[in-house]
Amino acid sequence: MQFNYRREFNIRRKVLIVDDEIMNRNFLGDLIGKDFDVLYAENGVQALEVINAKASTLSLVLLDLEMPVMSGFDLLEVVHKDDNLKHLPVIALTSDKKSEVKSLQLGAVDVIQKPYDLPELITARIHRTIELAEDTMLLSYNERDSLTGLYAKGFFLQYVAQHDLYNVGDPMDAVVININRFHLVNELYGRAYGRYVLKTIADWISYEVGKYDGLACRCDPDTFYLYIPHCPDYEIFMEKFTKYFCENTGNQRINIRVGVDCNVDRNMDVEQRYERASLACNRMRHSYQNSVTIYNNDIHEKEVFRERLIMEMDSAMLKGQFKVFYQPKYAIAEKNLKICGAEALVRWVHPDLGIINPTVFVPLFEENGLIQKLDRFVWAETAVQIRKWRDKYGKVIPVSVNVSRVDITCMDLVEELQGIIKANSLDTSTMVLEITESAYTDNSDQMIETVSTLRKVGFRVEMDDFGSGYSSLNMLASLPIDALKLDMEFVKKINNSEKDLQMVKLVIDIARFLKIPVIAEGVELENQYQALKDIGCDVVQGFYLSRPIPPEIFEKLIENEEQSNG
Repeated sequence: MQFNYRREFNIRRKVLIVDDEIMNRNFLGDLIGKDFDVLYAENGVQALEVINAKASTLSLVLLDLEMPVMSGFDLLEVVHKDDNLKHLPVIALTSDKKSEVKSLQLGAVDVIQKPYDLPELITARIHRTIELAEDTMLLSYNERDSLTGLYAKGFFLQYVAQHDLYNVGDPMDAVVININRFHLVNELYGRAYGRYVLKTIADWISYEVGKYDGLACRCDPDTFYLYIPHCPDYEIFMEKFTKYFCENTGNQRINIRVGVDCNVDRNMDVEQRYERASLACNRMRHSYQNSVTIYNNDIHEKEVFRERLIMEMDSAMLKGQFKVFYQPKYAIAEKNLKICGAEALVRWVHPDLGIINPTVFVPLFEENGLIQKLDRFVWAETAVQIRKWRDKYGKVIPVSVNVSRVDITCMDLVEELQGIIKANSLDTSTMVLEITESAYTDNSDQMIETVSTLRKVGFRVEMDDFGSGYSSLNMLASLPIDALKLDMEFVKKINNSEKDLQMVKLVIDIARFLKIPVIAEGVELENQYQALKDIGCDVVQGFYLSRPIPPEIFEKLIENEEQSNG
């Protein structure tokens, strides 16, 4: 049951009676005056003045059709053509049967016959007409998104189901359009611009959908659903959309992702079709280019696999399937290589699936909030290992661990890390915290505050994957970090591109000016290693020197190095 604020709070409605005969006006006024505030007009011109002045509070017009100056027919035409007035219900008053049809064609919602012989019927019709008009108005408010004018999600899904009932043989596509990292658009350009972006997208969608008698809605703040006849080429679709978007916003940095479930299965629930399209859309979540992905069996199989990993995560933790490996970090500034630390990297050794690559399950756990459990496991295991090596070799080997953006939002993060360090009788400087560059830019204020607190209690912080996101070089001066870790994509390109090599050198020069070391990860080739050494990189890690290895093999590296130095 819909809530009607006027009925619930018993607000007296206003009714305008328009009739050139005073006896008719008085009769109707006396009849409904107990229930309504009554306004009067003698002809169409006077009525139009009242309607324009009181349109927002007027609930009904009782309109005689035959009047001097401006007839009721003429007034109906004016009201029906005005977008601000056409919602106002009008009941025509006439004694002419032929006039009934014409008045209804012009927009009247009902007709009351003269002479007025059944007062109860008149009042019942007036009450019912007002109730229906108010319910229709409330329905229209709920049916459409107020910003874009597109359907609201609930109505959209119902209309798609209705469409399928009457268009059985037409191949249709379920399309999801999403603005990648829309929260950054609001942060960088302001919420007014963000609303303009949404409206621009909605205008294009309305035009395209209108051409093919499709349907569209805004289902989330940054997401749109389309239901359109099958499109044979979504690359052309994307090109047209990108061109329109860039021309109307002047912004080429905002990335749009599109996911499509082509030629939908009509036996599948409507929401399931959009779940498929959303899965396809989300495959390009970390891309910085406009992109289209079509749902297929490969995506389905991967989704089933992802769901299996989520379901088995807790039992895998209890059964000890997660193992922490350590990749050594080498200081290369001096003549001889020297282990100066390590990075803790988790591996899932699954009894059926074998070793699962962390690039598969870590992003998945980040999306589903499970990463906190995994991170805390790694922190605890790492602290125990640092303590073992200290006791065994008489020296501390600092180990870096990942702190995800989800961890940063936890109120007890600092206390949690301090507790792990204290339980192993370590100093906070022995466990280095790696935080990705994108985490800094996603929620910079909270990030900077949290990182500053961690550093105050003694933790060292590395910015991981620098160069993979939005941050600029001049941000480095204001960010609280103790080391800069280059994104491995930079390392891959330095021997093939002079431009990339010079970019890395520039970063190293700036970091040296700021007195923070630079770490290069993903060093796989000798020429990459040599290039980094030549331009003054401080620390490297990667397969060229060592893969991530179990702690017992890492110990052999420590012992070999001690023997070489001994």
